[in-house]
Amino acid sequence: MKYTRLTKEQLEELNQEFSTFLATQTIDKAEWDKIKAEKPEVAEQELDVFSDLIWEGVLTKATYLEFFSKNHIFLFHCFDTYIQSIVLKSLVPETDFLTKEGLQWLSDNMFTETIEMKVGKKEFTEERNLSIFQLIQQGSFLSDGQLYNQINSIIES
Repeated sequence: MKYTRLTKEQLEELNQEFSTFLATQTIDKAEWDKIKAEKPEVAEQELDVFSDLIWEGVLTKATYLEFFSKNHIFLFHCFDTYIQSIVLKSLVPETDFLTKEGLQWLSDNMFTETIEMKVGKKEFTEERNLSIFQLIQQGSFLSDGQLYNQINSIIES
C-alpha cells in the first residue's frame, strides 16, 4: 500500500463508490460476499487498492493544510512542486491555540511582539501527494485556505 487503509467508518461513507469500484472489476455483491468468505486476503487487497485510489484523489486535490498545537499554528499552501508555509508561534507560554480563547487571543495579538511569524517555502523532495500525506499523518488536516490567505494577504501588503 502506498497510503493507509481507510477506516471502517470511512469505507461505510464511501459504500457507493466502493460498489462502483468493484463493479469495474465485474464483482457484484454475491461475488464480493464469496470473496470475503473464501479468500479474505483477496478482499483485503481490494480494500487496500480502493483506499489508495481514494487517497490519491483526495491528495491530488489538496491545496491547503492546517496544523494546530498549543503554541503553534502551521498553515500550508500546496503547489505542484513545492509547499509554502506560514508558521505562527505564541511567545506567551500560557496561550493555547487549541481553545476558542486561544484563537481569540491570536486574533487580538496577531501583529504584536507576542506573536512570532515565519514564512517558508520547501520544494517537494518526494512525490507531492506522499509529502502531503505525511503531513496529514502528523496531524495536519485539509482546509479551505481561508486563514492562510487572510494572513498571507496581510503579510504581502
